[in-house]
Order: sequence, then structure tokens, then C-alpha cells
Amino acid sequence: MAGKVNVNIVVVGCGIAGIAAAHRLVESGFTNIRILEATGRSGGRIKTGRLGDKVIEIGANWIHGPSEENPVFRFARQYGLLDPEALTPENQALDTGGHSLWVPNIFTSSGRKLDVKDVYPAHELFAELLNESSEFQNQKGEPCASVGDFIRSEVRQRVAEKWKDIDSATRSLRLCMISSMFKRECCINGSHSLDEMGLGAFGQYKILPGLDCTFPGGYEGLITNLMSELPDGLVSYNRPVRCVHWSNTTEKQNSVTVECEDGERIVADHVIVTVPLGYLKRHHSSLFQPPLPLHKLHSIQRFGFGTNNKIFVEFDAPWWDADCDVIQLVWEDEDAVVDQVPDVQRSWIKKLFGFTVVQPTERYGHLVCGWIAGHESEHMETLSEQEVMHAVTQLIRRFTGNPSITPRRILRSQWFHDPWTNGSYSHLATGCSEQDLKNMMEPLPLNESKARPLQVLFAGEATHLCYFSTVHGALLTGWREADRLISHYSSSNPSVRPTSKL
Repeated sequence: MAGKVNVNIVVVGCGIAGIAAAHRLVESGFTNIRILEATGRSGGRIKTGRLGDKVIEIGANWIHGPSEENPVFRFARQYGLLDPEALTPENQALDTGGHSLWVPNIFTSSGRKLDVKDVYPAHELFAELLNESSEFQNQKGEPCASVGDFIRSEVRQRVAEKWKDIDSATRSLRLCMISSMFKRECCINGSHSLDEMGLGAFGQYKILPGLDCTFPGGYEGLITNLMSELPDGLVSYNRPVRCVHWSNTTEKQNSVTVECEDGERIVADHVIVTVPLGYLKRHHSSLFQPPLPLHKLHSIQRFGFGTNNKIFVEFDAPWWDADCDVIQLVWEDEDAVVDQVPDVQRSWIKKLFGFTVVQPTERYGHLVCGWIAGHESEHMETLSEQEVMHAVTQLIRRFTGNPSITPRRILRSQWFHDPWTNGSYSHLATGCSEQDLKNMMEPLPLNESKARPLQVLFAGEATHLCYFSTVHGALLTGWREADRLISHYSSSNPSVRPTSKL
């Protein structure tokens, strides 16, 4: 087919969005496709690693909302990559509202283990305010610019009403618990602080039903299976792109030229750019010639992209309960409701909200995963593994009151200093709107231009209207841009076949 219409398509980036776009195009009969990948591997922010003989996820962790609407879930099921319980109708139908149903163990900085019921009112209040934060979407006149400002102001008012009859020590502890919840929410959103999360746009993110699940053999199994269905030699690895030369005039409208770092120049009819937003923020000025239109550039600058890192810690024996899913740490000096530390270099470890227990124990042994977001997380990346190990050891000993607990080993992610990602994933920052997402996905040149259409297309998690920051969002954007091209050619060429939906 491609021989007949001579369509050359270059995909920049071999993450899930780039793979999905190529997959869809190949399925529809396009043959002249090439993926240029800057690194030596496929998968992008899907990255499975090992800690000893344990399979761990350095990047994407869960299938969020594993149900029929989620293409990642459908692929994982098709390829036989999931545990049986993840496939049950009950799991797929469960609507958690985005909140985990985890059993917590809660420890404080004075070495106490709390009874969950003592801090449940704090959990309840925070969840209530988080839900309310989603209700200002597209309304005029939200009361605050950020989610952090809104929740803090409401906490002050509601605590004065609801908790006026409880003693000051209990009230203080509950407020400290809310600080811990703030930090956890930073990890979920990939933001430094909830003060950076736009209140009016917070409800833009949509949640699919289903109880989040993981890949027993590693998330990269999904990549391996998808790649096996692409023609051999389609991907060029270790091939960073220096510049995409496109045209917004009618004079030079024959093609787009992709200039690689090694000097190779590839002439294409269409280029699908799938690089992470963090990379785009840093390199847009050199990556596109002519420069991006101003409104698109402003949306890239306004849109949030932060860091959320993991610290895997292995032990010889558990110091948490057998039924525990998450270990939450509460600093007893944080009743001012904070989600950032005043001295990042000295106190970065205070930003770590706690640990999830990596399960099942039969498969992973005694392994937990610490979560830390923001500038504190970025600073953590600059430290040696020994320094991180020491800080985590001291933290756990302090919170458990057990000076003999010693981790066997650790492994941490370093997404901010990865030159091809410059962070973890996107969020709607203050000042952002749905229009920014529409600007991000808009192809070049713009519709009103008389130049050749669809020269440069944009995919990746930061270009999905409501599933940004997720793997399924990224995958769907790859399909979206492939479908844009398929539609463009099918109207003029009957040999272009529409694809089957998975």
C-alpha cells in the first residue's frame, strides 16, 4: 500500500505511544515506517529491572483501571501477562474512585505505631476535600488557584468545626497525618507540591473502573509482545533526533526532514513526535525548525511535569503486619499541613510519604517500595546509593523505634536525571486548562495554513485529554495519531484499510 502512495512515516520515540502508533499503522497496511529511539531499548518510561532475583518496576507500576475500556488491560489479557485474580469480573467492575483500598500500618516520628481508627478522621477529611477539588473543573471563579491552597483553607475551617471537642494532641496528630496525605498525593500526581496543581483543571483527569493490578513478569512483557508483532528492523536504536524541519508555508511543502544527532537526515511525509513532556520543555527550541507556534509553546510551558521516584528496600524479615499493603509515615512536627521540606539537602527524606509492600510475599520476599516526589526526590537522585541507604535505614529505625532494623539492599529510580525524560509524568499545573491539552496534541502546520497538512503529529501521555500520566493514556494517543493519518489517506486511497479495534 505504502508503495502506491509513497508515504514515509517517522516516529520519534519507542515508548508505548510510539509503539502503539507504529502497530496501528502496520496493521492498516502502511509499510514505510521507521521508529527512531534515542536509547538502546524500547519501552521508554515502562522499565522493568531486577533487585537480585526479584522483578521490579523502575518505571510504570500498575495498570490503572484494568477493565474493558483500558487497552493496556486488554493487551495484557490477550498476551497472558496477568495473575488470574486480575482477570475476574469482580476486579474489573470495582470502582475505587481512584482511592486505594489498602490496609495501612501507620508509624510516627516518635516511634509509635498508631491505631488506624485514631487517624481515620484525617483520611476521611482529606479524601472528602480531594473529591471536592475535582468539582471546579471548567467552572468560573474557583475559590483558589491551586489544590493545595483550597485543601489547606478548607482544613482550617472544618477542623475548627468538626474537631473542636477533641484534645489538642489528637488534633495535631491528625493534621500531621494530612501532611502525609499531601505528600502521597504529590507522588500520585507527579508534582512537587499540591500548590502547583491547578484547582480549576483538577477534575480533568478521569478514572477507569477496576482494581489496579501489576504484571507478575514485569511491565516490559507488554512491550516485548507488542514489538514482536512489528516488522524486524523497524526501530533504529541509539538514534537521538536533533531537529525536525517542517514547513508552515506553501513554498517548501513536499516533505519533513528529521535530522539525527549523528548527522543522518531522513526525509518523511509525516513525523509522529512522542517524546516526554519533560524533554519537550527543555529542548523544544532546538527540536523544531521553524519554532513551534506560540500558543502551543505556551501550553508546553504551562503544563506540569514533575518527578516521582521509587526506592526499593529489601529486608531479611518484615517489620510490618502480615496484612499490610502500605506503610505511612507521620512526622509529628508537621501539623501546619505541609508537602515540602524547608531544607531540601538536609531534610529531603521527610518528603518520602511511606512505602507500599511489594506483593505477594511468596514472589518478592520482604520488599517494600518507598515513594518520593518533587525537588526532594530530584535531590535524592544526586546522592550515592550508600547515602540513600543510610537515610532510609535511619528513617525506618526512628519510626519503628527498632534500632536493629537493617535493609539488605536498595535500588532507586532516577527519572529526573534521565536525559531523555527529565522527570516522570505530567499534571495540570496552576493556570492550565483543557485548551492546553488540545494545543499539545494539535498537529503542525495549523489547519489555516496552506502548507502540506499533518507534517508533525504529537502523541504521548501528556497529550491525552483525560488519561494524562498513564500508560493507557499514552497508548491511546499513539492510536489517535495513527488514526489521524489513516483517515487522511483512506479518504483518497481505498487500499488503506481501517484497523480493527482490539
